[in-house]
Amino acid sequence: MADMLVKLYDLPIYQEKEINGIKIKRAIAPEKIPVCDWVRQNFSKAWAGECEAAFSRVPSSCFIAVKNGKIEGFACYDATAKGFFGPIGVSVSERKSGIGKALLLAALNQMRSDGYAYAIIGWAGPTDFFKKNCGAKTIEDSEPGIYSDLVK
Repeated sequence: MADMLVKLYDLPIYQEKEINGIKIKRAIAPEKIPVCDWVRQNFSKAWAGECEAAFSRVPSSCFIAVKNGKIEGFACYDATAKGFFGPIGVSVSERKSGIGKALLLAALNQMRSDGYAYAIIGWAGPTDFFKKNCGAKTIEDSEPGIYSDLVK
């Protein structure tokens, strides 16, 4: 999987805080263990590690989607490297609901507010999702990039 590049200065301002009863918010320290456990259970140890790194920042660089007190999705930035967006994941039951896009745009808009002009989506999986929702472009010759030789 290749990396992708997003021009943050071309993104529309995103201010949505709720989608179909699902709240989008920046996660805070007391939520670290439940969020990282959820990521580990639903995705992978590697993504949980990146999520933990996002919580090491103050304020955290992790956004979550919450429905009735239950985590339904997450998105991180500046976890593996400065200027990197990801990982992002949504529970199977809530895919296609719009919360993936909401999490993506909330995090990318925060990156722009933090002073970034561009974001790199590392090892982008669903490239069509990123192309459609934030105009991401594939970075040629970026595979495997920063993620080569990972210890598993």
